Amino acid sequence: MKNYLLIMTLVLFSCKEKKEPTAHFTNATNHQQQDSLKESQERGGIIYTNFCMQCHMANGLGIPGTFPPLAKSNWLTEKRTESIHAVKFGQKGKIEVNGKVYNSIMAPMGLSDQEVADVLNYVMNSWGNTQKERVTPEEVSQVEK
Repeated sequence: MKNYLLIMTLVLFSCKEKKEPTAHFTNATNHQQQDSLKESQERGGIIYTNFCMQCHMANGLGIPGTFPPLAKSNWLTEKRTESIHAVKFGQKGKIEVNGKVYNSIMAPMGLSDQEVADVLNYVMNSWGNTQKERVTPEEVSQVEK
């Protein structure tokens, strides 16, 4: 009987914890006002691992001749809107990154505007990249297909 009560108590507490919303991802507008670039980058690192790392590698160097590098990428620093567009809607056709031409396809990943902003804040501040202005969900929402 004691074991049954213990198991039921654990189940109830586990269910309660799972139903509570997390502080992250609850309100994109609230996020933008309250969190820092560092918090956005932390979320972006998780998104990068789940969606981008397979092609652009853990070190951001990409795959030569196939997938462009994100590390020290002139594309990211010189083509901000195009970078947002590529992450939001995918990319196909020729692009030039760091003096080399790439002609492959990046499928759209179905990320929210907040997730696009977060992953770009991560990428644009990793592997030798630095940005002056943080990407916001509002900026992402203004980029159209």
